[in-house]
Order: sequence, then structure tokens, then C-alpha cells
Amino acid sequence: MSEIADLSSRPEFWTENQKAQAILKEKGRLENELTQFDINNRAFEDLKALYDLSQELNDEPALQEVAAGLAPLVTRIEDLELQKMLSGEQDGLNAIVNVNAGAGGTESQDWASMLFRMYLRYCQQAGYKTEVVDVSDGETAGIKSATFIVNGHNAFGFLKAEIGVHRLVRISPFDSNARRHTSFASVFVTPEIDDTIVVEIKDADLRVDMYRSGGKGGQGVNTTDSAVRLTHYPTGLVVTCQNERSQIKNKAMAMKILKSRIYDKLMAAEMAKQDAVEAGKKDIAWGSQIRSYVLHPYKMVKDHRTGYVSSQAEKVLEGDLEPYIKAYLKCALTGQWARGGTDDVE
Repeated sequence: MSEIADLSSRPEFWTENQKAQAILKEKGRLENELTQFDINNRAFEDLKALYDLSQELNDEPALQEVAAGLAPLVTRIEDLELQKMLSGEQDGLNAIVNVNAGAGGTESQDWASMLFRMYLRYCQQAGYKTEVVDVSDGETAGIKSATFIVNGHNAFGFLKAEIGVHRLVRISPFDSNARRHTSFASVFVTPEIDDTIVVEIKDADLRVDMYRSGGKGGQGVNTTDSAVRLTHYPTGLVVTCQNERSQIKNKAMAMKILKSRIYDKLMAAEMAKQDAVEAGKKDIAWGSQIRSYVLHPYKMVKDHRTGYVSSQAEKVLEGDLEPYIKAYLKCALTGQWARGGTDDVE
């Protein structure tokens, strides 16, 4: 804090506006943490003094008052611990989430659709706003891919826990013989960069394709070439957007996503954060999954990185991801990960 105060008082502080804004943002975060620490520390000292007094006087009502004050204090301390887990430079930003079906046709495409719904439900429960940017429908059922933006504080910080390959084991609703099938889908999450970050994209490095929006047809089908596909040659990144009827709006949204993905790629290279990036680029196949969702012969959802397990598979698929995300953040903070391991279903 003293270093930031010294920097912000210098005449040349605002020479680099973007850097200055980032420093002041960090100052605000640190001030909030210190304030919360002081509040909780005083509350703890007050409760400790009251507890000592209750023991000395054998005062049961005072002891009950201590117990009543302890629960909210523990909650506030847990919130502070969570803030510490989300202190990364990009954690506070919005998130861009991409879900892709793996090999396996209809089975994997239906699984990708289930994941897509699960994340929308999670965001709704967490109070985040979502904006669907692009959905590529499956050939028979489900989706081939979906991209959506999650708006809200720490959206990326939480959802980065979902990067990787997700595996489903169930009795297939598409198999007339009711056999058990294993399906895979991948999830990739990048931060949506804000106005303080500039990513330069040269025209010569970019290919822009316009095409007609896909869909199931009907009155809402778009009959103009409003969908946009951007291809960035240096990185090989491809972004599509077709949620708007306006070609201009679709291009602007696609460009925003492309810049965010380029920035994330650059940051990953510079800061050597390859673990999370590589998890989103593994082969979408057996053995590379970060989490398994088993619906048959028993019900279980297990995260192979943290070891966290729940038997309430339906609840998880309805968006109850908070325990899994918190377990991931704790492991990321301590560096203590589960030692591999899988479920027993192959």
C-alpha cells in the first residue's frame, strides 16, 4: 500500500493512463481487504473477551451470545479466503466460455448440450448475466459447440476451474439396445479483456468470412449473410458469431472475443501458466478428463484434480458447481492436488 501511495503521488503517474488505472484498481482491492481484516479481527477479539468472561462467571447467556456471533464471523473469514484465491490479475474479469463436443457424433453432441445448460444454470444461480454468442446445432440432437459470455465480478476467476475435458457415462437414450456409452466434451474459458488492455490485430493477419446464420428454421431464421467468422492467421484462432441479426454487431462481438483469446494466449506464454491452457487443448478422449459424470451403473460426479466427489449427479447437472469450483481454487492456492485416480467405470 505504501508503494502504491508513493507511485500515485508522483507527477508522472498519469503519463501511462492504462497502467495508472490498473494500479488504482489494485489499491482499491487491497484497501478493501485490509478493512475487512480489521473488522473481523476486532469482532474476534470482542468474542474472545466475551467468551473468557462467560467462563469466569459461568454465564450461559453470554456463552450463547458468543456462539451466535461466531457463525457470521466464520462466514466472513471464508469470504476473505475466497478473495485471496481470486487475487489473480484476470480473475475479476468477465468470462468467455466455449463448449465443444468430442468425437462420437450424437452422443457427444448431446453431452455438450447438457454441459451448456449446466453452465447457464450455474450462472443464473450465481447471479451472473449470460450472453449467448454462437451455437452450432448437432446433426441429430445436442450441439457441436457453443460460446457465451458471463458478465459479473470474478466470473473468470470462478469459471477457469472448468477448463478441460468432461466425461459422461450413461445408458444412451439414442441406443435402441440401451447400452452404456461414454461421451466427451471440452470446456475452454478465457477472460474478457476490458478497455484498459489493448490488443493490436493487423488487417493482414485477419480473415473475415460472412455467411448465413444456421438454426432450426422457422420464422426466426436469418436469410441474410449476417453471421461472421474471424480467422487469425498468426495464432490459428477462429471465432464465429451469429446471435445478432446485424452483421456489424456480430463482427464487433467476434472481434471482442478474438482479442480476449489472443490476450489470454499471450499472457499464458509470458507467465508460463500452461497447465490451465493445456487442459483445454487435450485430446477430447478417455484419460484426459478433469471430471467424470457417471449416471450408470451408479451416480457420481468426481473431479480428478481435486478428488471432490458427489453422489448427487442430477443436482450437479442442474448447476450446483460451487463445491467443485471452491475445491479447485483451494488446491490451486495450496498446490496440493489429488494424485490422479479415476472412477471405476470404463
